[in-house]
Amino acid sequence: MSETKQPGWFGRLFGRKAETPTETPAETPAEAPAGSAEPGPDPAGTMPTEPTGTLSEGVPDFATGADDVLPAPPTVTEASPETEPAHDLPEELAGADLEPVEGMQPEGQVPAAPEPEAAEAPEAEIRDSAVEASEVQEPEVQEPEVQEPEVQESEPASLVIYQPPAEPEAPAEKRSWWGRLTGGLKRTSSALSDRVTGLFTKRKLDADTLEELEDALIQADFGLETATRIAEAVGKGRYEKGIAPDEVRAILATEVERALDPVAQPLVIDTTKKPFVILMIGVNGAGKTTTIGKLTQKFRAQGHSVMLAAGDTFRAAAIEQLRVWGERTGAPVVARPQGSDAAGLAYDALQAARDAGTDILLIDTAGRLQNKAGLMAELEKVIRVIRKLDAETPHAVLLVLDATVGQNALNQVEIFQRAAGVTGLVMTKLDGTARGGILVALAAKFGLPVHYIGVGEGVDDLEPFAARDFARAIAGLDKG
Repeated sequence: MSETKQPGWFGRLFGRKAETPTETPAETPAEAPAGSAEPGPDPAGTMPTEPTGTLSEGVPDFATGADDVLPAPPTVTEASPETEPAHDLPEELAGADLEPVEGMQPEGQVPAAPEPEAAEAPEAEIRDSAVEASEVQEPEVQEPEVQEPEVQESEPASLVIYQPPAEPEAPAEKRSWWGRLTGGLKRTSSALSDRVTGLFTKRKLDADTLEELEDALIQADFGLETATRIAEAVGKGRYEKGIAPDEVRAILATEVERALDPVAQPLVIDTTKKPFVILMIGVNGAGKTTTIGKLTQKFRAQGHSVMLAAGDTFRAAAIEQLRVWGERTGAPVVARPQGSDAAGLAYDALQAARDAGTDILLIDTAGRLQNKAGLMAELEKVIRVIRKLDAETPHAVLLVLDATVGQNALNQVEIFQRAAGVTGLVMTKLDGTARGGILVALAAKFGLPVHYIGVGEGVDDLEPFAARDFARAIAGLDKG
């Protein structure tokens, strides 16, 4: 048996394992000896199947430097990793010092990342840097000077009195009150006029017609008592007779004036009491702060000195809103930060108004629902606290009512009357509803004075209440 030459190390390194041939000849000759380079003859005459993963003949052995040609390696059956034997180096390479190929690492080892070289600074430079850092001085920052508002010495430090500009904003050109009143009550008067015209045009007066008239008055919030009285006045002595719509509107105006005349009372300022304290109360959104601004404009026009107290310390913009009104009307505003005690603020404002000799002090309060017992108790506290300075204060408690709430205004008057002792009413937003008859219902039930009514957002849209003008405007008649 001739000696078979082993493959070179380079060939063993890059060679792949042989796979078992997929086809077996019908007649297999005797197996070639292990390590033989000659495959067996093919009885079928076909080309022998070259094992996959073997090196072709004629590859020189670069690892050993031999020039001879390697024979084809024998067929090797693939073994599992557990059973595959480790390959040994050939004898000629066993003791040789082999240098690894550049870029290759032994199997199973991961090359370590090179550590960055730390730049070494000379000790002299480090010492110089430390000295320079210690010698650096931070620039001096000068804080801007803040001018604190002028506060009287007797008042707490947190109390602020906003002084108005030297020349307050001039009032806009006035329109006639009758024109503003009829325009503001147009929704109510139009609804009533349309209904009256439809009921009493070419139709005899009977019980059904009077009942429909009564329903129309109730829908306008005149109240059942007033609606019944007006219907009876229209039908008196006129059954089975015709009646013109204008005559019905005239009767309506007469009955409304009769109901409102007792409560149409102006607000009288007692100049012997300085300051004359007016406490403004009402539910959220009724228009208290705006009404305070409008009243201040009127009082100033009458020659009174006025001071405002920002007692609504809960609503975010209430203090700023009142401050704007103070600038427009020329009235100082006493305020504290939002969330402060409202009773304490009212006490300080009264003290400031007394020291300044102010004629009128208007105290704003936070809007509160009439069914919240805790908030109503807080309103009672404001009154108790200011009475520690003056037992007669407040001299007037004005309840601001929103006409758009309709019959709910009756409940508001009842609750606020018990909590704060309402002395008079201010009805606002009559221009925003077709149910302006609520004022008649309030007069019939409570008999409280109605000092002012409002029919718009302008300063001149709040005027003293006049029963005759209101009655004729709501009936759709001329001033007469």
